[in-house]
Amino acid sequence: MLQDTSAQPANPGQNSNADALKQMGFDHLIHNFDFLGWIVFVVLVAMSVLSWYFIVANFIRNSMVRARADKVIQGFWNTPSTQEAIRMLEEQPKGEPFSKIALDAASAVAHHQAAAGGRLAETLSRSEFIDRALRQAVARESLRLEGGLTLLATVGSSAPFIGLLGTVWGIYHALIGIAASGSASMDKVAGPVGEALIMTAFGLFTAIPAVLAYNFFMRSNRLTYAQFDEFAHDLHDFFATGARVEGNAPVAPAKK
Repeated sequence: MLQDTSAQPANPGQNSNADALKQMGFDHLIHNFDFLGWIVFVVLVAMSVLSWYFIVANFIRNSMVRARADKVIQGFWNTPSTQEAIRMLEEQPKGEPFSKIALDAASAVAHHQAAAGGRLAETLSRSEFIDRALRQAVARESLRLEGGLTLLATVGSSAPFIGLLGTVWGIYHALIGIAASGSASMDKVAGPVGEALIMTAFGLFTAIPAVLAYNFFMRSNRLTYAQFDEFAHDLHDFFATGARVEGNAPVAPAKK
C-alpha cells in the first residue's frame, strides 16, 4: 500500500536551517539577551547617541565659526574707531570666539589704563598685560572648540572592544549550547553566533563614525587655532603700540 508523502517536507533539513537562520536576526538577539548582553548593548547605544550628538553639534558650531571668522576680523579692522569696533564685537553671537578674544584685549587695555600709576602698572607693562589677556582668551576659546572631542576619541577607541566583549560572550553561549546538546548542529549554534556577529558589527558601527569625526574636527580646529594666533598677534600690536603691523608696514590705527 502506498503511503501519502504529500504532507511531509521534501527536505527536512531545509526547515531546520531556515529556523536556524531566523535565530541569527536582530529580533532574536533582543529577545534572548542575558544581563551582560543588555549591558553591552545599552552601553553601545549610549555611545552611539552621544557621539552622533557631538558630531552634529560640533559640525554646526565649527561651520558657524568658520563662516563668521573673516567677517568679524575684517569688520574690526575696517571700523573707523575703536569704540565702534567694540560695539560691533559686542553685537556678535555669544559663541563667536574672535569677538570674545578682541573684547578681552580691549578690556585688558581699559583695565591697565584705569590702574595707571598703581601697583598693577608697575608690575606689568601694557604689552605684558595685553599679552596675558590674549593668551587666556585664546586658550579659553580653543578649549570650547574641543568640546566633545574627548568623548569621540573615547568612543572610537573603546567601542570595538566593548563589541568584542559581546562577541566573546556570544561564542561562549555557542560553546555552552554545543556542550549541552552534544552536537554542533546549526540550530544550537546559530543564535549565539549570530549574537556575536551582530555585537561585533554594532561596535564597529559605533566606533567608525566617531574616529572619522574626531580626525575631521581636529584638522578643522587646527586651522581655527592658527587664525586665533594670527588675530591675537595683530590685536597685541594694535592695542600695545596703537597700530596694526602687517608685514613690514604698520597700518594706521583706528580713531578712538
